[in-house]
Amino acid sequence: MATVVERERKYSGDEGFRLPDLTGRGGVATTSDATALDLDAVYWDTADLRLARSGYALRRRTGGHDAGWHLKVGAVGGARTEHQFPAGPEDADPPAELVAHFRGASRGRPVAPAARVVTRRRERRLLDAAGRTLAEVAEDDVRAEDLVGGERQTWHEIEVELVDGDEALLDAIDDRLRAAGARTVPVSKSHRALGGRLAATRPAPADPAAAPVVDYLTAQRDTLIGHHAGALGGDADAVHDMRVAVRRLRSTLRTFRGLWDRAESEGVRAELRWLGGQLGPVRDVQVMAARLADAVHAEPDELVLGPVPARFAARFAADLATSLDGLRAALGSDRYTDLLRRLDALVEGPTVRAVRPRWVSRRVRRAVTRFDDRLDRALADGGHDDTALHEARKAGKRARYAVEVRRPDAKLVDRLKDLQDALGAHQDSVVTREVLREQALRAYADGENTFTYGLLYARQAAVADRAGPALARARDRARRRKVRRWLKG
Repeated sequence: MATVVERERKYSGDEGFRLPDLTGRGGVATTSDATALDLDAVYWDTADLRLARSGYALRRRTGGHDAGWHLKVGAVGGARTEHQFPAGPEDADPPAELVAHFRGASRGRPVAPAARVVTRRRERRLLDAAGRTLAEVAEDDVRAEDLVGGERQTWHEIEVELVDGDEALLDAIDDRLRAAGARTVPVSKSHRALGGRLAATRPAPADPAAAPVVDYLTAQRDTLIGHHAGALGGDADAVHDMRVAVRRLRSTLRTFRGLWDRAESEGVRAELRWLGGQLGPVRDVQVMAARLADAVHAEPDELVLGPVPARFAARFAADLATSLDGLRAALGSDRYTDLLRRLDALVEGPTVRAVRPRWVSRRVRRAVTRFDDRLDRALADGGHDDTALHEARKAGKRARYAVEVRRPDAKLVDRLKDLQDALGAHQDSVVTREVLREQALRAYADGENTFTYGLLYARQAAVADRAGPALARARDRARRRKVRRWLKG
C-alpha cells in the first residue's frame, strides 16, 4: 500500500468559465498540453455515512494513473493523506489492510457502495523554466449519483494539486482563478454527491448554554478519529494528537459532568483512559528516544564513553515495537469501536439537563481555581515534591482545556500553556533521570563504563533546577488580572 500527502484546492465557475493563463505566477513558465482522462469512482460508506462525516473518503476508481482503492483522510483545502491500494478484477470488497485504516471512522460497521462519480478530466501540468512539474490543473466535468437516495447531479470543477510546488504557488494560482470568476469549493466530489443524505445526518443543535461544551467534545472526537490511520502506522504526530484528543475528551467530561447521564459519561471516561493507556507508551518511547539521542549527540565525542547510543537505540526500538503492537491491537478491537459509538451518543444526542447561561463559566472558573490551589500547595515547600508538581501539571491541563471550551482565543490559554511547559520540563527531567539510572545499572552489570549516563543525569538535574524560576515567572503571568478578568463574567 502506498501513502501520499495530497495538497490541492478546488474551484467552480459559472457556465462559460474559461481557465485563465496561469504562466508567470509562482514560478510557472509554461503549461503542458491537456491530457484527457475518463475516471469512474464508486465511493463506499456505512449506512449512516460515518466515513464522510468523519472526513474520510473511500473509493474504488478505474481510469487514470492510480486506479485502485483509495482512502483519503482530511478536509478539502488542506493537506490530505491518501492511502492507495491496487485493486484486482475480482475485488468485491475493500482489502483488509485498508479496512483497518478506517475502522475508527466506520465505528467497525460494514461499508457498501454509496455514490458513483464519473469524471471527464482535462489535465495540464504547470512547469517551471527547468521543465519541473510544479502542479497539475484539472478541469472536470462531473456526473454524480447517490446510489442509495437516487439523487443525480452534474457540475464543472477545477482542481489544482501541488507536485513539486509550494503553498505560495497555490496562493498565486488562487488569485488568478478568482480574478477570472472561479469560486472555492469547500467539499469533495463525494461529499457533494452525498450532500442530501449528509444534511439529514446532522445532529440537532445542542442547548445554547451547553453548546460550547458539546462543540468542543465533537471537535476532539473528530480529531481522535482523524488521526486513527496515522496512529495505526506509528506516525509520531498522529499518536501525539490522538493522545491529546483523548486527554481533552476525558478532562471535558470530568469538568462539565452533569450535562450527561453520570454513569454513562463516567463509563466513557474510563474507556478513554484505557485508550490513552495504549497511546501513552508509544508516544513516551518516541519522545524519550528522540530526547536522549539529541542529548548524546550534543556531548563531545570524548565524553561519550562506551556503546551509549547503541544501548539507547536497542532499548527504544524494542520498547517501541512492543508498544505499537499493543496500540494496533487496541485500535483493531471491538472495545475501541464500542467506545467511539458511546462517544457519538454523548456528543450527538441530547444532554440530560438544560443549564443556565453561566453554568459553563462557573465550571471553568472552578477548574482554574483548583489548578491555582494545587500549584500553590506543590510550591509551598520550595517545589521539591516531584509527585505534587506532576499532579499540579495534570490539574493545569484540565484548567487549560476548560478555558478552551469557553474562550479558545483567550490569552489565558497561552499563559496556562506556558505554565504547563514549565511543569512539563520538570516532569520530563524526572522521568529522563529514571531512565538514565536504569540504563546505567544495566551497563554497569555488563561491565561497561557508566560515566556518560552520570553526566547526562547531571544535565537533567540542572534542567529541573532551571525549571523552578521559569515556573514562578509563568505562574505570575498567568495570574495577572488582565488575563483573568473575563472569568468573572
